[in-house]
Amino acid sequence: MKNAKALICIDIQNDFCPGGALAVAQGDDIIPLVNQMMHTAKSDGQAVILTQDWHPDNHASFADNHENAQPFDMVEMSYGGQVLWPKHCVQGSQGAAFHDMLHSDSADLVIRKGFRKEIDSYSAFFENDQSTPTGLHGYLQERGITKLTMVGLATDFCVAFSALDGAKLGYDVSVDLAACRAIDLDGSLAAQLDAMRTAGISLINQ
Repeated sequence: MKNAKALICIDIQNDFCPGGALAVAQGDDIIPLVNQMMHTAKSDGQAVILTQDWHPDNHASFADNHENAQPFDMVEMSYGGQVLWPKHCVQGSQGAAFHDMLHSDSADLVIRKGFRKEIDSYSAFFENDQSTPTGLHGYLQERGITKLTMVGLATDFCVAFSALDGAKLGYDVSVDLAACRAIDLDGSLAAQLDAMRTAGISLINQ
């Protein structure tokens, strides 16, 4: 079916919610709205896709794995600048699990990202080298999906990177900001909202 739609719910996992290792303020507040959006999307015949950060314990983006480094330091990787994060969303851990309140069984597809230890992955489409694909683009093409609505955590990192990559690939992308929350690291929220507007992404409920 051409011009089909998908709702993409980004990284609504325990470690990104209050009490988690890399908590986004009020990250769990969006879950009732996301559940409602998933129900509506399914009723409308849309695809529902979840992404899941899924890191090995020795991941290169963890500050713990760099000598004398602190969380939120910047370092240079082979693919460019990289924020060092607190250890989070380790494969198989409770922190990596979807939040209990999220109706994750609604998903048609779960895309796991960040599982290669040498490279981080914010976007649902590509890892941070901007060339290693997750497989999402192929799935959407196979299903004839051209319109994407994105929600989740965090607005200024994984949601924005996913939306910008989706726009580059030619999708009609909307981000519903009512169902997102941000980290806002050194002005990152304003910068990424500007970047999304410039890319022609529709920002809903801003």
